[in-house]
Amino acid sequence: MITGIKKTHKTTEIFFDEASDILIINTYNTSLKNRLTAYAKEYPSLCRQTDDNEVGGLSFEIRKDRFAFRILPPPTDERKAKARASAEALNKGKKGN
Repeated sequence: MITGIKKTHKTTEIFFDEASDILIINTYNTSLKNRLTAYAKEYPSLCRQTDDNEVGGLSFEIRKDRFAFRILPPPTDERKAKARASAEALNKGKKGN
């Protein structure tokens, strides 16, 4: 979608406070919008779209206990080597077919 908005202004904002069970997500991110829209259709009691700003952004309210943040540590050298070996094994399997 062409909106005339610069990418640096297409942000995702997540608002919540400790007193409320609801958090608010404002986003231009297509993947996140699609996932939240699908979730809201499947679970309307837990999530709902609250706004469409008509230039590509959507706003949602979602139960705080249904949303998760993941903070991942950087991969170790051992984990990188394992992933590389798995990828190589998959590629060898594809070439053999």
